Amino acid sequence: MRADARKNREHLLAVAGAAISEQGVEVSLRDIARRADVGLATLLRHFPTREALLDALLRTGFDELTARAEELETSEAPGDALVAWLRDCVGWTTEYRGATVLMAAAIEDAESALHASCVTLRAAGARLLTRAQAAGVARGDLDGADLFALVAMLAWLGDQPSLTPRADHLFDVVATALLTDEGSG
Repeated sequence: MRADARKNREHLLAVAGAAISEQGVEVSLRDIARRADVGLATLLRHFPTREALLDALLRTGFDELTARAEELETSEAPGDALVAWLRDCVGWTTEYRGATVLMAAAIEDAESALHASCVTLRAAGARLLTRAQAAGVARGDLDGADLFALVAMLAWLGDQPSLTPRADHLFDVVATALLTDEGSG
């Protein structure tokens, strides 16, 4: 990709990210193009569908969260690593209003452009969970799918204006419930 095309693509992703943060994943493509000061055709040349745009935008974050999980696997105690990743994942997901609905649908739909990224993200969290379980600091009755659902649930709280003030407290309740007595100290 040419440097100017890459720069335009990055600009469109930055504008789309801000628009989705404000208005949610259903923001109009026309509005994103207007905010980016380009025509709709230009946006559609880079991202022919809403899903292609969301995939490009969300995949970057998923890749960062996957890399963060790998970093935590080697740098933190197992229980601390699991909770830190969960907090990072929920925080990032909350940034993009409505992303949890897309993630939950994409993980089940192998044809979705977001499927592979969601599967990779879930696997990264599952490795942290398995590591914490092997160390005896996390509940043994959970798996990666449960952890992915907890991310969606906690991020959904952040999407609800009336519940946002409770989100940090409820995160702490859930995080504590993930850990055994040995992992919560």
